[in-house]
Amino acid sequence: MKYEFLPNQDPKLWEYISEEEARQENEIELIASENYASEAVLEAMSTALANKYSEGYSGHRYYGGNSVIDKVEDLAIARAKELFGAEHVNVQALSGSPANAAVYMAFLEPGDKVLGLRLDHGGHLSHGHSVNFSGRLYNFVQYGVNPETGIIDMEEVRRIAIAEKPKMIVAGFSAYSREIDWQKFKEIADEVGAYTFADIAHIAGLVAAGIVSSPIPYFDVTSTTTHKTLRGPRGAIIMCKEKFAKQIDRAVFPGMQGGPHDHITAAKAVAFGEALKPEFKEYSKQVIINARFLANELITKGYKIVSGGTDNHLMVVDLNSKGLVGKDAEVTLENIGISVSRSTIPNDPNPPMNPSGIRIGTPAVTTRGMKEAEMKILADIIDRALTKQTGVDSLKQEVKDLCQHFPIYKK
Repeated sequence: MKYEFLPNQDPKLWEYISEEEARQENEIELIASENYASEAVLEAMSTALANKYSEGYSGHRYYGGNSVIDKVEDLAIARAKELFGAEHVNVQALSGSPANAAVYMAFLEPGDKVLGLRLDHGGHLSHGHSVNFSGRLYNFVQYGVNPETGIIDMEEVRRIAIAEKPKMIVAGFSAYSREIDWQKFKEIADEVGAYTFADIAHIAGLVAAGIVSSPIPYFDVTSTTTHKTLRGPRGAIIMCKEKFAKQIDRAVFPGMQGGPHDHITAAKAVAFGEALKPEFKEYSKQVIINARFLANELITKGYKIVSGGTDNHLMVVDLNSKGLVGKDAEVTLENIGISVSRSTIPNDPNPPMNPSGIRIGTPAVTTRGMKEAEMKILADIIDRALTKQTGVDSLKQEVKDLCQHFPIYKK
């Protein structure tokens, strides 16, 4: 990116930004929740829209001077509706967890019972973990994956739902590599009279591209972040059936937050426009091809993948077979220029800060243009790093050399 004023105005901050840009260009990003936004998305976040305050919704603001902002927000909404086939979209949610909080506020009262996926089985903090607002405000009961297959057992979900009778069922994940049977979740929810809430933050881009199944035809409400596989700015949206539109909008504003971030809304609109193009579908297909190829390569090297493989952009690697733990593996790989995130495995005997696995994802490397040949190289580098077959300096140079062939932003 080109900067005209910042280098002279604030040289210290410019130094740090330049350092981070260099790090991203010269290192490999395999964190499943990270990606590279386009230069158009980045530019949209750096516009005069950041100066405006726009509490309320299009045509109904609490501040003057919002006629242009209304156009921007309407454009983002229209593109999101087209992209996901949603009846109603709120584009003002500031991030993933606040979006989920707004969903709960719209449908639940404190203390209501909710059924969600366990964190150590691939769920998210906001799906009912005891240290999170969700677990503190609502009465969450949890389902998990089958200990043998690593896959969600829908009959077990049904059994728990019938026994517990939750007011809402949450489906979605932050570390689960298989397709979700949205229709079956809906059938179970209807059987017990529960609302259905899908959190597709991780797979939104794959859903938008039609590469994995969508919950939107079945579920009452769906949230997603706008980065990750969607490759937009850091933010979120909420999609719902039209009959729930007013309660969702009220929960976001004034329920959860004040004015939206209009420059981020504009960047969301850019990202939705990009995702509507045919090349985004091809990108999304390659994300999954790369993930499956990388998972299979690691399996051939003796690593265990939770559930045995992947249907999406990520995998959780169980390191027990190699006598390793997640924190050490994360640090080892970071030292050679590869970023991953430590991850629990189902029923992990180790604590969350030093769990038994790592989570790996392919959205960012696919954005750079890498394909199967590079996944084979990466699997080999990862294995040699974790098993100490090759020195750190040598591996770091291999990573840097690979990155030089796949620049993020063309100079």
